[in-house]
Amino acid sequence: MKPLENLMGWRESIKVFDATLRDGGLVNNFEFSDEFVQKLYLANLKAGVDYMEFGYKASKELFDPNKFGKWKFCDDEDIRKIVGNNDTDMKIAVMADVGRCDYKNDIKDKKESPIDLVRVATYINTIPQAIDMIEDAAKKGYETTVNIMAISQAQENDVKVALDMLGKTPVDCFYIVDSFGSIYPEAMARIASLYLEYADKYGKKVGIHAHNNQQLAFANTIETVGMGVDWLDATYSGMGRGAGNCYLESLIGFLHNPKYNIYPVIQFIEKYINPMKEQGIKWGYDTPYLFTGLLNRHPKAAIDFVNANRKDITELYNEMILMD
Repeated sequence: MKPLENLMGWRESIKVFDATLRDGGLVNNFEFSDEFVQKLYLANLKAGVDYMEFGYKASKELFDPNKFGKWKFCDDEDIRKIVGNNDTDMKIAVMADVGRCDYKNDIKDKKESPIDLVRVATYINTIPQAIDMIEDAAKKGYETTVNIMAISQAQENDVKVALDMLGKTPVDCFYIVDSFGSIYPEAMARIASLYLEYADKYGKKVGIHAHNNQQLAFANTIETVGMGVDWLDATYSGMGRGAGNCYLESLIGFLHNPKYNIYPVIQFIEKYINPMKEQGIKWGYDTPYLFTGLLNRHPKAAIDFVNANRKDITELYNEMILMD
């Protein structure tokens, strides 16, 4: 049974992590206005958010800057236009995908950058490259996390080996990533227990990044909180790829820490998030995403279905079953 104080009280070690710009950028090609980003930054400060993720450090050789907004690339000067020297308690983060970034050149030394944390995203089969990225970022002075994606499709023995390898690096936090929103809370509890075991062995933290394909992102997040997971990802109104993520407003409402304030989050949603939905930008739970969660697969087919304004969900289900 989880310690009751983990649910009724609050832990100073918990960190709330806003991933709206990064995961939310996947639904609008990172085309956020400067006003949107500036106001989001200020809302996060008022809400007591611990980390704000600005987007990706993607390679401009692999991704055409003319086809994406600037938060796909997170140039230091663009971040500085928003945060200045960021003389606040909130830290700035970016994500670097294995194989999709030029981390040696595009991630400068920490003393030259407004960024505090580099999140290395990897699959289970690209751990060696992830380790090199972690070591490079740490040498440059950054905090680091490792986000092992699609964990629901990985073999447990492979995960154990990966965590053992990663534990020997300077990484600060292991992240559980339910990429397909397919993990149920009882299974998430077992995964969290495994991650916490290796985190304890190597003196690391554990975080969670959950997707909402089966409306379980919030449930899975608070399930792990009760077990001792400390770094918690969420987005405003769950904005994120496909079915989206854990709702930041739900998470702050659940946490009993007086440092967090839900009111500026609600204000930002009313003024900036809801109008995006009214303009036709789509994300959030829908039946097609349920199918991908149930079938434990990438939501691309569901995203294409929703964007095409199709209504024949039975046919979609048949198509997805036949893919197997």
